[in-house]
Amino acid sequence: MTRIADDVQVVLFDGGGVLVELHGIPTMLGWLDNKTTTEELWRLWLTSPAVRRFETGCATPDHFAEEIIQEMSLPVSPQEFIARFQSWLSGLYPGALDTVRSVPARFIRATLCNTNVLHWPRLMTEFHLEKHFQHHFASHLTGKIKPDPEAFENVLGTLGCPASAVFFLDDNILNVEAARNVGMRAAQVRGPAEARRALVTAGIVSS
Repeated sequence: MTRIADDVQVVLFDGGGVLVELHGIPTMLGWLDNKTTTEELWRLWLTSPAVRRFETGCATPDHFAEEIIQEMSLPVSPQEFIARFQSWLSGLYPGALDTVRSVPARFIRATLCNTNVLHWPRLMTEFHLEKHFQHHFASHLTGKIKPDPEAFENVLGTLGCPASAVFFLDDNILNVEAARNVGMRAAQVRGPAEARRALVTAGIVSS
């Protein structure tokens, strides 16, 4: 039986929820009076026009704050929203970089992140993700955002590989399904431990 690893050339990581711990969801749920579920909030966030404009580089932080507050009827000022939003990245999960480094050198390591001008500098410099990957596909720089097919197709076009040669790890099922729809191998994982288990199961990393 052919292992997934026999066909894979690229291991593609999401950032938040896989390598980076986020604590914005409880804040958002609180602002919404806990009247929605985490899953529904993620769906609202990923399909939000305000979020999509901001995370494709088409809106400033100030405009984003005003739009998302109006769109979701949040009970905060734009200034408070931005202050809280900037702190939503808690830091790397323990073992995150060890999981990335466990991927053998014969594979290309890359990230595919929905992110923005406020979070990206922290991911690259403060969290030291820049030097652990050969390629970064950041939505606010590429103008392409998950779960749109174009975000995944841009990775394939840039790296010059077939979809089946990419193994993608993301914590959100909408993004995982979108990756599979373009032909990528993909697994839903939360945190480095689940990511490592998926890599072991795929035969990319030894147990």
